Amino acid sequence: MADLITVDDPEDPRLCDYTGLTDVELRRRREPAEGLFIAEGEKVIRRARQAGYAMRSMLLSAKWVDVMRDVIDEVPAPVYAVGPDLAERVTGYHVHRGALASMQRKPLPAAGELLSSARCLADEEPAGDRTGIGSGDRTGDQTGVGTRLPSGPHQGAGRRVAVFEDIVDHANLGAAFRNAAALGVDAVLLTPRCADPLYRRAVKVSMGAVFHVPWTRLTSWPKDVGMLREHGFVTAALCLDEKSITMDELAARRYGKLALLLGTEGDGLSVDAMRAADEWVRIPMAAGVDSLNVAAASAVAFYATRPRGA
Repeated sequence: MADLITVDDPEDPRLCDYTGLTDVELRRRREPAEGLFIAEGEKVIRRARQAGYAMRSMLLSAKWVDVMRDVIDEVPAPVYAVGPDLAERVTGYHVHRGALASMQRKPLPAAGELLSSARCLADEEPAGDRTGIGSGDRTGDQTGVGTRLPSGPHQGAGRRVAVFEDIVDHANLGAAFRNAAALGVDAVLLTPRCADPLYRRAVKVSMGAVFHVPWTRLTSWPKDVGMLREHGFVTAALCLDEKSITMDELAARRYGKLALLLGTEGDGLSVDAMRAADEWVRIPMAAGVDSLNVAAASAVAFYATRPRGA
């Protein structure tokens, strides 16, 4: 059972995990370095615990003590009860949800380990169930390499991972994780400059979905496209290029292992990432609209490429 501690001093060092929550740059540096993240709101806190994250402490306004009583009784971490004014002075904003928890981060898996666990069911199908892909060259051969695609189309269910390149908006990243969870994406890979999916706003927008989608960071992008290929994934880069195939055409190919690459909110994928990809893919747009934001585009791509029957 946790200790319920009433605190009335905003300078109390026991509340240090919750200070300056509105200072984005400070929290972006501090939280990963100290191995913590902040879960905000009853549902998100409960989902973090269900996903196996250890609680360091909890900060509650008085009226939320009864709501969170079962959690208080179950966790060994200290629980600090504060008034709403003090909570605002500590955090820097009005904590209208009334409940915050400081959670311990888990070590991230290696990307290769994550890709190995996203094993394609089609790998277990008899060889006769595979159609083959002819020469395997990508439409338009944008790289000039003519590389054979690492895995031909399959008739059965496949495995999908998403790769997000340099997504810095926490709300977009949180929404993309929620899309990944809702639409059955097996894992998410983030390039080194991507935002932190465990940052408070990203977690809140994802409604805790980030806790339930396996994810990690890549360390050598875009060279890591080669690692995706080694694990049997076809890489499909979302773009606006006229030489690209449509999302429907990609979905019809039923690749057994598919990695969807999505780029920044403004410029899209980098030139190097585009050159490294096996396929270029676009979402056809009505006249007058050139693109969707990355969260919306991810939802379309995840739905379009879902295993048939899902």
